[in-house]
Amino acid sequence: MKSCLIVDDSSVVRKVARRILEDMDYVVDEAEDGQEAIDKCQQEMPDAILLDWNMPIMSGLEFLKLLRTYEGGEKPKVVYCTVENDIGAIALALKAGASDYMMKPFDQAILEAKFQLSDAA
Repeated sequence: MKSCLIVDDSSVVRKVARRILEDMDYVVDEAEDGQEAIDKCQQEMPDAILLDWNMPIMSGLEFLKLLRTYEGGEKPKVVYCTVENDIGAIALALKAGASDYMMKPFDQAILEAKFQLSDAA
């Protein structure tokens, strides 16, 4: 089974995403901020990561840049998730190594489409 780490400071977003991803047969873990996510990735690198942009302690962008420097850190498909409708922020995330992005709020169809595409990659 594929694994996914949901990194978001919103417990509601994590709960909704977890339900959808588990229905897609992902083994799901959660982190509230980038530092907790880095700690979890050091223990076991997931196949995919749903990553929030704005978080306390370590932002999504800081996490992504750090993740990609670790051995095996290039492996996970990272879907960057933001409320920002800022092309510059999206460009920064993609340049830092995000595989794809989506806007909040998202629904089941959008999340499934992003993670089905990443399965094929």
